[in-house]
Formats: sequence, C-alpha cells, structure tokens
Amino acid sequence: MDMSAISMTESTTSISGEAAGEAAAPPRRRRSLASKVLANWSVRLGGGFLCLLVLAALAAPWLGTINPTEMDPGSSNLLPGTRGEFNSLSGDSFQHLFVMGTDSLGRDIWSRVVFGARVSLVVGAAVAAITLVFGLAVGLLAGYFRRLDGVIMRLMDGVMAIPGILFAVSLVAMFGGSMPTVILAIAVPEIPRVARLVRAVVLSVREEPYVEAAIALDTPTWKVMLKHILPNAVAPLVIQATYVCASAILVEAILSFLGVGLPSEMATWGNIMAEGRAQFNQYPHNVLLPGALLALTVLSINMMGDGLRDTLDPKFNKRGE
Repeated sequence: MDMSAISMTESTTSISGEAAGEAAAPPRRRRSLASKVLANWSVRLGGGFLCLLVLAALAAPWLGTINPTEMDPGSSNLLPGTRGEFNSLSGDSFQHLFVMGTDSLGRDIWSRVVFGARVSLVVGAAVAAITLVFGLAVGLLAGYFRRLDGVIMRLMDGVMAIPGILFAVSLVAMFGGSMPTVILAIAVPEIPRVARLVRAVVLSVREEPYVEAAIALDTPTWKVMLKHILPNAVAPLVIQATYVCASAILVEAILSFLGVGLPSEMATWGNIMAEGRAQFNQYPHNVLLPGALLALTVLSINMMGDGLRDTLDPKFNKRGE
C-alpha cells in the first residue's frame, strides 16, 4: 500500500508538473521572441541610434539653443568649433559653441540639423503608417476576394509603373510643398508594394485547413480576415515598415535638395545640403555633416529591418538553425 501510494503521488506530481510546464510555455515563448529580437546586433545598433535621434528631436528646443531660422550675416560661414561673437541684426551676443559651424546666411547648422531631425522622423513615420494602412486594406481585399484580385492588382501595377520621384515632383508642383502634400506624394507610390506583399500572404494562408474550416462554419468574412489571416501578415508588415520609413526619409531629403520639397526656409536636412552646395568647395561641412546624419539614419533603420527579418522570418530562422 505504501509503495502504491508513493507511485500514485509521484505520478500526480509529474502530471501536475507537466500541466504547470504547459501553462508556463506561452510566456516563455514570448520572452524568447523578445530576447531573440534584442539579441540581434543589427537591432541593437540600429535601434540604439534611432532612440538617440528621437530623443534629440524631442529635445531640439533645448539642444538647438539658437533659432534655426535666425540669420546673422556677420557670423556667416563659420567653421565647426568656432564661436560667434555678436549678432548684427538682433544685437544679441552669441555665447553658443557652433558645433557644426554656420551657413552663408549666418544660421547655426547644429540647430538646423537638430530641428531637421524632427521633419525627417515625422515624414518617415507618417509615410510608413499611411502605406501600411492602405496597403494592408488593398492586399486583404485582393487576396481574399478572387473577383476583385484582377482589377485591384492591375491598378496597383499601373501605380508602380510611375516612377516614385516623378510622381512626387508632379504632385508637389501641383499642390505646393506643404508637409501633408510631401507625405502623400511619397506614400502613394509605396502602397502597391505593401499591397502585393499582403496579397501574397493572404493567398497562401487562405488555403490553410483552419481557414477553410472557418469558412465552412459560416464564420463572418471580417472575422476570418482579422482573426485568422491578419496575424500572419503582421511580421512581414513590421519588416516592410522599416524599409518604407527609411525610403521616405531619403526621398524627402532628395525632394528638398532639388527644391521641390518642403519650403526652403524650413530646417530640413535636404534644404541644408541644398543651401550649402553652392559653396561646397570652400565649406564642405555645410553639406557633409547633415548628409552624414541622413546616411546614418537610413542605415540604422535598414539595419533594424534586417535584424527583424532575420528574427521574425521563418525562412531565415531555419537557415540560422
């Protein structure tokens, strides 16, 4: 009796231990995914630089101690590290170290670069959000409803046939270089790429047995799309969002550099480089410093995208294993 009681106790303990292990499995899997993402060196480097950039953009009024639009011809074309003495227009004494020097109009490059980070981040985030929302909606409709697939995708192919820069230049020329216009001009050419990605995911998931079972049980269409299909598209969309954001920041700088983007008086990285190109041979820092920050920003976002792809994409996970 004692031996049977002991064996029953051991079996009960093992069963309860297995049950506890099964109950604790999902949290471990969630922690494992987060740890894999944070363990990726691309995510750490790219995300760390982006965090610093976001903090600098939020603290622009304190980091850029001089108004980025304030001009002082008496302190024009100062080299990095020199100090301005007196503002001949306002009569204020500059006791600020010009970390990046000044441009031909005496405007502080450092302050303009810091405030320009706000513009680039807002444009990148807004374009990524608009592209994902509309691309997701179009991709879901095209992939799930077979009758709409041909019409929608041919329309998307027509949009993709138009060069993105040409479309953006035309739209800005028609409606002016305001922030909403620039964001819309950059976002529209990116929507077909996201739509095609979502459509491919929907076409593959729609043939899965659990989706077919849900359809056979007369589950509402919106519930099938949101509960069974949409979760499978989250990981590809997150990865695609990073590339869209990086591309949007770069395109906005190109448009501003060409003079067809945001107004020239607004402090943006493209405007800073455009204003400094005339004196590039004598004062290359006016172009190189904001250009280097633009390159680092785009590189860090792309690094985050590569790291997320390596972690979230099952194909790359299998290669790593």
